[in-house]
Amino acid sequence: MKISHNGIFVNDQEKALKFYTEVLGFVKKEDIPVGEFRWLTVVSPDHQDGTELLLEPNDNPAAEQFQKAIFEQGIPATMFSVEDLQKEYERLIELGVHFVIEPTDYGSFSIASFRDTCGNVIQIIQT
Repeated sequence: MKISHNGIFVNDQEKALKFYTEVLGFVKKEDIPVGEFRWLTVVSPDHQDGTELLLEPNDNPAAEQFQKAIFEQGIPATMFSVEDLQKEYERLIELGVHFVIEPTDYGSFSIASFRDTCGNVIQIIQT
């Protein structure tokens, strides 16, 4: 068994696609109409056959409430691994990304967290 998809709720699928591809650098993998929404996934450009991130609409009231609650508490919706946290932080700052936690060293790993413009806090980690 392996993880094939990981989903996060987004409040605007088109805005999310733009952020995750144009800012974070992911590649669109699937874009299939499903009623008024889409089965919309992105992948790492270095692992295009790897785990897909599903950009799920938060149209369900429970999903919207969950997303809002963890966002307000600063809890990351998901985490991405980076090779050089400081370099990635600086790149994203130049692109206007709003960080809620600047790079912080915890010894065996370092983390930072930012807002994805679609209702989520996202954490990046360097181990």
